[in-house]
Amino acid sequence: VFSDYMRNAVRLSALMHLPVTFVWTHDSIGLGEDGPTHQPVEHLASLRAIPGLNVVRPADANETAIAWREILKRYTKEFGKGQPHGFALTRQGVPAYEPNEDTARGGYVLFEAEGGEAQVVLIATGSEVHVAVEAREQLQADGVPTRVVSMPCVEWFEQQDQGYRDSVLPPSLRARVAVEAGIGLTWHKYVGDAGRIVSLEHFGASADGKVLFREFGFTAENVAAKARESIAAAQR
Repeated sequence: VFSDYMRNAVRLSALMHLPVTFVWTHDSIGLGEDGPTHQPVEHLASLRAIPGLNVVRPADANETAIAWREILKRYTKEFGKGQPHGFALTRQGVPAYEPNEDTARGGYVLFEAEGGEAQVVLIATGSEVHVAVEAREQLQADGVPTRVVSMPCVEWFEQQDQGYRDSVLPPSLRARVAVEAGIGLTWHKYVGDAGRIVSLEHFGASADGKVLFREFGFTAENVAAKARESIAAAQR
């Protein structure tokens, strides 16, 4: 949330193509006890709106390590020709998944659908990835083949060729749910008319982070319910 205080510096680093990496924490309502003054809501979307700034919100330590290596690779370009990056890191503990080199492509299939073609895709970032994974487990148990996509960096994903992007988010698969503990502005283009977004469209509150996640709908049960809604909408 305190990225607001340094926004001019962030914007100028993008304007000047400087190889700067900003590291931010307090990335969601997950650090709940500090209350809404310390909880970002619009900040991820606002930072992504800065041209030339790559915002990286990794799901775990493995994504963080691969993303950091990718950032350093990108900084080997001639000074003044690169782009700054911002890490939005989670303070609370999260599960770790198998490292995937496609993290460096900005978005990738973390878990593929089982038991048939995917009927729905769940897209998530940061600490919400494990919520999407748990929702997938519920949907799979109910016979709904479900793909989970982790998208730590929207900007990197947009730089990939159309073939790769379509392999991650097939155009024919209209049932989609995006999950991010912030305003949902980023995700409308990815989920489409039949999709659903589990987001935070209001300020937070002061409570334990787990309580806030539950009260504001960042649960596997709610994400699974939104997935079923999206499947129904896609079939109309």
